[in-house]
Amino acid sequence: MQVYKAPLNDMKFLFKDFLYDGGFDIIFQNSDFEFSDLDLILDQAARFCEEELLPINQTGDGEGCSYERGQVITPTGFKEAYEKYVSNGWQSATLDKKYGGSGLPYVLGVFLDEMMSSSNMSFGNFPGLTTNAFAAIEKSASEELKDLYLPKLATGEWSGTMNLTEPQCGTDLGLTRTMALPQDDDSYRITGTKIFITGGEHDLSENIIHLVLAKTPGAPKGIKGISLFLVPKIIPNPDGSLDKNNGVECGSIEDKMGIKASPTCVMRYNDAKGWLVGELHKGMSAMFVMMNGARLMVGVQGLGMTEIAYQSALFYAKDRLQGRHPGGAKHPDKPADPILVHPDVRKNLLKIKSLSEGVRGLIALTAAQVDVARLEKDKLKKQKAEDWVALMTPIIKAYGTDIGSESANLAVQIYGGHGYIKEHGVEQLIRDARIAQLYEGTNGIQALDLVGRKLTQHNGRLLRSFFDLVENYIEENSLNEQLEDFVPLLTESIERLDQVTAFIAAKGLSDPSEGAGPAADYLKMFALTAIAYVWTRYADISYKKQNDDPKGFYKAKIESGKFYMSKLLPETGYLMASIISGAKSYTDYDDVNFETGFQL
Repeated sequence: MQVYKAPLNDMKFLFKDFLYDGGFDIIFQNSDFEFSDLDLILDQAARFCEEELLPINQTGDGEGCSYERGQVITPTGFKEAYEKYVSNGWQSATLDKKYGGSGLPYVLGVFLDEMMSSSNMSFGNFPGLTTNAFAAIEKSASEELKDLYLPKLATGEWSGTMNLTEPQCGTDLGLTRTMALPQDDDSYRITGTKIFITGGEHDLSENIIHLVLAKTPGAPKGIKGISLFLVPKIIPNPDGSLDKNNGVECGSIEDKMGIKASPTCVMRYNDAKGWLVGELHKGMSAMFVMMNGARLMVGVQGLGMTEIAYQSALFYAKDRLQGRHPGGAKHPDKPADPILVHPDVRKNLLKIKSLSEGVRGLIALTAAQVDVARLEKDKLKKQKAEDWVALMTPIIKAYGTDIGSESANLAVQIYGGHGYIKEHGVEQLIRDARIAQLYEGTNGIQALDLVGRKLTQHNGRLLRSFFDLVENYIEENSLNEQLEDFVPLLTESIERLDQVTAFIAAKGLSDPSEGAGPAADYLKMFALTAIAYVWTRYADISYKKQNDDPKGFYKAKIESGKFYMSKLLPETGYLMASIISGAKSYTDYDDVNFETGFQL
């Protein structure tokens, strides 16, 4: 069965110990948020996700969305859950007070996103995309558009989408064919077809606001000619009341592998009325605000999948009786021992647990930097925060979703045959988690972004935001005997990463394939090292608090960290060897050799 209780102890540890110890005072000084509010907010969010969203996760998967004559109906219970979600103020929680939001820290919103992703990933797509659409409009649109649309998005009365992909273009958005014709009233007429549009049509909100990439007549070729337009499903009056339907229709919804309760739509724009967001031909920079927010959100979805996979597998491992411990019966009063006693099951559970908690810390650290970048007045501190977020976004998106998919598979493995059938709901986790490695830019694209852009950007300045932090921490703790199981291994890993970074930078200059080829391995190596830093920080905090640990929370942190450092971090050695061996074994491989055993 799908089992989920929000990991509140871990989330509160991150806020009260991990982040509060890391120089993020500015977040709390510039917000009405008080630590005394933390428990209440997280507890209420957990209750909503556990009691309202989790019960409709499996049923929503089984029922799916239905489509009829351009209308999409979400599964039973979704509309009621959405009404409770927005009426309780969750949609507006982290949004700007100027437009009706509560102004809570972004990092707190990330924890809410994780809870939603664990309990019902399909549902979480609706409010998640609305939040990111809000950010893009707030950053780039005119004051008139912001005043009209943002208050309605903040309340959840209206929802948002992003429209990039077309039948002939996915990653290569320069091939966009959707056209926007300027009108005398400063609006545009949008014509074209967009595909794979999450939440493009549904029955949850009274209006849907589409952010659409399109080209204008005579625009430069490629992505330099793309502009961003706001296209509402229903055109509003100046007072926010709804007027008439726009030329926007949903042509169909996809029959897909997972997230079946989240409609993936083919959207047709038939001379639809839209308004320019940002500058003409600067659509990619305006849309990147939404895309980068969405990429972090998808990384959080991967974490959410990891957590529910872990809890569901742990529940089963404690309950399922099979065989005996290799050293003899652990529960002689029972006909067999729980499978939790078996070493392979324990190893797999610890792998999921240590990755989940480690990635949660990395995401929290990055989300806090989003808040710092927004609030900080000191230009250097602001720049450092922005650099960290830019560097970590592709890493979190890719590695966070990789472990989500892997953890779901491990959960099914622990369930055995019972995991393969639909009754227990664990196979759904595999199907839902898989999309996160694909949308908002496949993980291969994230790796290319890391190697092709982030490594060289500003002469390596983004990299220094990470390396300086970790190397300074290592130097400060080099004589800390309590961290003898952590600091030496972290040191070895950061040295490997430094060496491989230099190798890729040098080789990539003379042969771009040598940079692009190992990009995915490099991203994984970077992620493993970053998580090692997080676990070392966890251990440092936990050792200091272990004498006041009645529930054993800090002791468990130390032991989980030792597992990560000794069993998972060593993969950086293999990755380094693979990367330094070069890419020619596959880049120079003759195309005809791919099908020597058959003919396509």
